[in-house]
Amino acid sequence: MYKKTCTLFLGFVLLLSAGMLFAGGQMEGAPYDGIIKIGNVAPITGDIPKVGEEATYSVDMLVEGINAAGGLTVGDQTYKIEVINEDNESKAESAVAAATKLITENQVLAIIGSYSSKQAIPTGEVANARKTPNISPWSTNPRTTKDRPWVFRACFIDPYQGKVAATFAKEEFGVDKVAVLYDVASDYPKGLAENFKAAAEKEGIEVVAFETFTTKDRDFSSQLTKIIGSGAELLFTPQYYDEVPLILQQAHELGWEYPILGSDSWSSPELVKLAGDDAIGCFFTSHYAMKGATGATKEFIDQYNAKYGYIPGDVAALAWDATNILLKAIENTGGLTGDLEVDREAIRDQLTQVKRWEGTTGLMSFTAEGDPIKAVVIVRIDEQGEFSFYKMAVPPELK
Repeated sequence: MYKKTCTLFLGFVLLLSAGMLFAGGQMEGAPYDGIIKIGNVAPITGDIPKVGEEATYSVDMLVEGINAAGGLTVGDQTYKIEVINEDNESKAESAVAAATKLITENQVLAIIGSYSSKQAIPTGEVANARKTPNISPWSTNPRTTKDRPWVFRACFIDPYQGKVAATFAKEEFGVDKVAVLYDVASDYPKGLAENFKAAAEKEGIEVVAFETFTTKDRDFSSQLTKIIGSGAELLFTPQYYDEVPLILQQAHELGWEYPILGSDSWSSPELVKLAGDDAIGCFFTSHYAMKGATGATKEFIDQYNAKYGYIPGDVAALAWDATNILLKAIENTGGLTGDLEVDREAIRDQLTQVKRWEGTTGLMSFTAEGDPIKAVVIVRIDEQGEFSFYKMAVPPELK
């Protein structure tokens, strides 16, 4: 099933050069002086800089390839693409400032990002208010797109991710009691923890401990002691890769011997570097698995690794998919007028028309709210410390 969903999409660049470019290059008099500007709002500094690095590398790699092939043809004009990268510093207020600058000063046609929900929700608020198309590659919180017709995403949403995680816990381990540990001050883990709890209870699983902490906390011993004493048979912790290692280490030091299950925020190569052996044997839900990838996923991984020297996490693949979707929507407008308001609306309208899409993270089908319906991959961190494909949960709409 994994092989089927990871169909080749890296040919997008080749299709552009072979079927949509004209021999003479950029036409004179093209709107925007022949340059399409898009913004990328990413956490280049702050708590999760590896997310920003991977995402920015991925977007830049894709655009470099398209520009090297001649550019993007829209109607009867061909354009070079310029990406303007802005650092949201892993802060909501910085995300708002970055999005506002891109829209008003840089006059971008659309924005990729933000990535984590804590920054993606306010980024989407700005984009929607200023009627600028926005695609978040990695934000799974439903609030990112809710009641925002200008905002889209390239990842599954937390109600489904939470359901898949709870079902996996029941079916794989046969647990009757589980515990949850999460950051109550951050949109992503808080939302997903609540979704998992609701789904677990529907599965007949008792959530015997629902423990919280606050961003920047580094001592989880009190919460973990309660969890160990609760009789829980599995721990679910939907935290970012920089926080997970301490949770794993402290849990094992306190004597935790049961399975630990995480979420897509674990999917960074940095996690195993930071956690070491404490990560071995853990599972998490994700958008793709690095080890055992085939088709479009493997081609993307190989290209990224050859350029940047390491295997990318899922955020890089999602950024690649989101950018491809945006560029296809721009192409499908049939031509740009040079009027930002008109062109932004035309791009938004084309994004709403995406029904089925084959990307590096698999097949996706979009809802009217701009949320893709797509498979969730279960990843196991194997004995070599690699993110290995374990199984996949495919929504019935894609079967």
